[in-house]
Amino acid sequence: MADDSNVSNVGARYAQALFDLANDQKQVAAVEADLTSLRNALADSKDLRTLLASPTFSAEDKAKGLVGVGAKGKFNMTTLKFLGLLAANGRAPALPAVIAAYANLSAAARGAVSAEVTTAVALTAAQAKGVQAALRQSLGKDPEITTRVDPAILGGIKVKVGSRLFDASLKSKLDSLKFALKRA
Repeated sequence: MADDSNVSNVGARYAQALFDLANDQKQVAAVEADLTSLRNALADSKDLRTLLASPTFSAEDKAKGLVGVGAKGKFNMTTLKFLGLLAANGRAPALPAVIAAYANLSAAARGAVSAEVTTAVALTAAQAKGVQAALRQSLGKDPEITTRVDPAILGGIKVKVGSRLFDASLKSKLDSLKFALKRA
């Protein structure tokens, strides 16, 4: 778990640096759009995830791969240079953490809040609207929701806003019950 925390910290520092640079260049939205495209590419491509995570690929190979994806996606020059720098510094595995942290920084600058919603099956449009309305009421701000499907939670919902996690998943409830039964 310390490894995940280290990646998150590195990701947050790189995201802050990228956000500051993009803000100075008035390109926050363009860089955010690039990172969103990259997050989707990571979700869709096992090869890209392997490239980032595998120690068998050199930093140079990772940089070429990331910049290649960015060039094909017609990414902003700031984003392309950042991806090259991230890989050259050996921090390519932290890219998902960078993307998440940048989204949070960008949302905060707009006065919105980012929320990651995880469900066992994809939400319908009506369910997504309901979650968004509930979060707006609870947080007092407009939430920008990213959804994720994770069949491992079995059912229910998990909502992460910043460092806070609301876990109403079936898996969590079953784990609590199992723990309570072991103590009895």
